[in-house]
Amino acid sequence: MRELVYYVAVSIDGYIADPDGGFEALLIDGDHASVVFGEFADALPVQAHAALGIEPPGTRFDTVVMGWNTLTPALALGIPSPYPHLRQVVASRHRRDVAPAITLTDDPVATVRRLKQEDGPDIWLCGGGELAGALRPDIDRLILKRYPVALGSGIPLFGAARYEPHRFTLAGTRPFESGVVIEEYIRPGRA
Repeated sequence: MRELVYYVAVSIDGYIADPDGGFEALLIDGDHASVVFGEFADALPVQAHAALGIEPPGTRFDTVVMGWNTLTPALALGIPSPYPHLRQVVASRHRRDVAPAITLTDDPVATVRRLKQEDGPDIWLCGGGELAGALRPDIDRLILKRYPVALGSGIPLFGAARYEPHRFTLAGTRPFESGVVIEEYIRPGRA
């Protein structure tokens, strides 16, 4: 069974975006970029692949799950399908007009549970916080790119999820001179 992996940038105080959904404060250049552009190239949008002149390897993820608010910045830039190299699933409570390459779901928990039963690489939970909070019991692995900035407020890692402890085991940390630390956590009983 493949894993649901919440791979996301996060501030040191636990926010994945500013109060308006922007993430510019989390964009820091540095030596961690080789990991982001190499090991996690499947999680780069189409415009990043084009700008870098690279092809997604298709080895880490074959599906991305995201909330509607995570998709809208790409739509605002005129990019109707930001991850054409992945199966794109977008959670939305409302019917929306989207590119044919995007599948909408109003039940992301059931959708993710079905996807996890399929063969293939892992499933990338891209965001946002509210969706991650809803899917928290189904997340098998957290890979946090922790940036050395405190936002003070914004969109929390798990949105406004209710109090319900879910334990994870630290699998490793990779600190970089840029100040970014990649932390990896695994739900006990998983790989």
